[in-house]
Amino acid sequence: MRKPSSPAAVGVRSHARRALGAAAVAGLAGLAIAPTALAAEADAPVATAPATADADVSEVSGVKVDARKPAPESPKYTAKPLDTPQTITVVSQGVIEAQNLLSLRDILSTVPGITFGAGEGGGGFGDSINLRGYSANNDLTIDGVRDSAQYSRSDPFNLEQLEVVNGANGVYSGSGSVGGTINMVTKRPGRRDSIGVSAGVGTEGYLRATVDANQRIGETIAVRLNAMAHKNDVPGRDVEKFERWGVAPSIVFGLEGPTQFTILYSHQEDTNTPQYGVPFYNGRALPGVDPSNYYGYSNVDTQEQTVDVLTGIIEHRFSDNFSIRNLARFQKVTQLTIVDPPQGTFCLANGTKAAAWSQTNLTGFTACLATDPAPGFYQPSGPRGNLRDSENTLLYNQTDATLSFTTGALKHRLVVGAAFLSEDFHLDTGNVLRTATGGAVTLPTMNIANPNTVYAGPRNYFRSSIQDGERRNQSSYAFDNVELSEQFAFNFGVRYEYNEGENRTDNYATTGVVTPGTVFGNDEHLVSYRFGLVYKPIPNASLYLAYGNAQTPSQATVNGAGACSVATCTVDPEEAENFELGGKWDLHGGRLSLTASVFRNDRSNYKVASGDPTVPDQQLDGSARVDGVALGASGRLTDKWSVFANYTYLDSKVLQGVSDYNAALGLDFTRGDPLTSVPDHAFSLFTTYDLPRDIQVGYGLTYQGEYYLTQHGQVTAVPPVRTSFPLVTAEDYWVHRATVSWRVNRSLDLRLNVNNLFDEVYYNRGRNNGWATPGERRSARLTLNYRF
Repeated sequence: MRKPSSPAAVGVRSHARRALGAAAVAGLAGLAIAPTALAAEADAPVATAPATADADVSEVSGVKVDARKPAPESPKYTAKPLDTPQTITVVSQGVIEAQNLLSLRDILSTVPGITFGAGEGGGGFGDSINLRGYSANNDLTIDGVRDSAQYSRSDPFNLEQLEVVNGANGVYSGSGSVGGTINMVTKRPGRRDSIGVSAGVGTEGYLRATVDANQRIGETIAVRLNAMAHKNDVPGRDVEKFERWGVAPSIVFGLEGPTQFTILYSHQEDTNTPQYGVPFYNGRALPGVDPSNYYGYSNVDTQEQTVDVLTGIIEHRFSDNFSIRNLARFQKVTQLTIVDPPQGTFCLANGTKAAAWSQTNLTGFTACLATDPAPGFYQPSGPRGNLRDSENTLLYNQTDATLSFTTGALKHRLVVGAAFLSEDFHLDTGNVLRTATGGAVTLPTMNIANPNTVYAGPRNYFRSSIQDGERRNQSSYAFDNVELSEQFAFNFGVRYEYNEGENRTDNYATTGVVTPGTVFGNDEHLVSYRFGLVYKPIPNASLYLAYGNAQTPSQATVNGAGACSVATCTVDPEEAENFELGGKWDLHGGRLSLTASVFRNDRSNYKVASGDPTVPDQQLDGSARVDGVALGASGRLTDKWSVFANYTYLDSKVLQGVSDYNAALGLDFTRGDPLTSVPDHAFSLFTTYDLPRDIQVGYGLTYQGEYYLTQHGQVTAVPPVRTSFPLVTAEDYWVHRATVSWRVNRSLDLRLNVNNLFDEVYYNRGRNNGWATPGERRSARLTLNYRF
């Protein structure tokens, strides 16, 4: 068990990380280096970017998965993308770089059907993602391996492509949800020698330098190095800033031989300002609040994280029809956060303060009291100065055997495998805004229009709790694609897993007295499956019907957000199912792909409070549904015109929001309500056009429709009555992006990106009656790429 960080240790670690980051920035900037897209596959182009005239279609459009084999990052896909009965959206490195997308949230904001939460809570500060109506925080993977730690995935410098696999995902990664999986595919050594260097500068103090170098050593060894240094202030914000650096070396032995051994390592360090944004009530920022304002303490707040990932992959091809692959991984994520969310009492200049809508208050405001701050001022309260020092470690091993064979007239591509996972979680929590004896500090009021972001009071760290958790998972699975004829195929997968875990929280008084916590544990046997029938009326088109399920145990993760409690440890796994009907059509020799699907995601039972005072355990009586339509187009419309476009329509509904016991008492007030954080309409577009003289222009658009932040509740009355005031919705918004690039020669190109072209003011990652993060305002960035 780790020792807690003292304030002095926190300061030393912060200083050391900043020094390392500054050294990396200086070193890389001195070399003037930045990223280029190198070929991880034998036949992929070395050129970078959509601006490269002789680049392959897959690099130019960033939307085409190689149609000649399953997705390379996972052997579990046993059919070509055209013949896979599932909606898979692929965002390539080319599209990511061309739009200057610099974090997982940036990339996913261009994928319809995804929203973001406030990024805090039991799991800690970091990415909080909602996919097609349901939380996907536990459905993030790196090269197919679950990445369950709660942190900010902040840079794509080592990313080959991002894949959003929609639908029930338990059969692929286990203990999953029904929304889908987000898979980050890392870069690997390739055959061709190439070095790409570039540097970026821009508004808001933007500086970025990366390198991507691939070198073949002899006939059978290749090495690759990706490195990055980055810093910028957040566009449109007074205080928030990002600073990070990373390095990712890799090597492959046995290149082009029957046996290959690949070692991949990635190390990244971040020092960021936690983004909580501005006070947000009833779906809107408070009147008079400037979206650039910061309501925390700039000399206290910090997010410092270190991510290390070491992966070894060994593959042996016995013949064209039989191969074995083993992947082993060690990952450690440490994160230190001190946060000051904008929580408290805001007395506006007109003498009113914000309040939640209620039966008796539909304005959202009430008169300030004598005990409230003076008009125009804010009294901070809540989790100010909270410190979380966490460490997630993961050990994982996966072995797969792939076999192609025939049985009579049937052709099979079969994958059987087994995986073993072990995760550990440790968390120290406490508060740094304390007196020398551990007492709470009376915080000074802030001017709402011009908040003072510097804290001048006492700073002493007092621990409040230590949490430890562990989770172990063993699974076996089989996937098969059976070609029944030239027109029909049956695709299926089944997975069995045994999942067990336990967690404990010890509480600490300011006197140092420890109250040991109870050990909570849960173990479950889970079975997940997915199958689909594919019909190909013509060779380059397919129609499919698919069904899959997902099971989520009470000990789904090791951290606070997914660990079981006294009310949940004995509860059976939650269940969900997905139905999907769709079609895919590859045109112009595969240069343009069109997709369409309709789907239903049913969360058939989820945990709700029992309501019965004699039954302490939660009950699996909750149910919800999301019906949707997804449309996509990706590839080249002409030799000069490329497009990557997606649209999603989601219609969500609570079928039952309480236990059967409470429903019988007439207390199911959320029944029929839309789910929160589910946009009805969402659309994204990125398109480029090649002009004469090696100039390319591009345009990007993201639309996020409105979505609900609240559901109906109960009015205090006898008998109970459902609230009748309007539900709170978040505003929809449009964000536009533009890019222009000039290829000076075969080695050098320049690219200018302007994000949020029309300087739209919008908010996301909202916590209603709490806070929301303003979207980044307009920014411009110029990148020079050089390849040799």
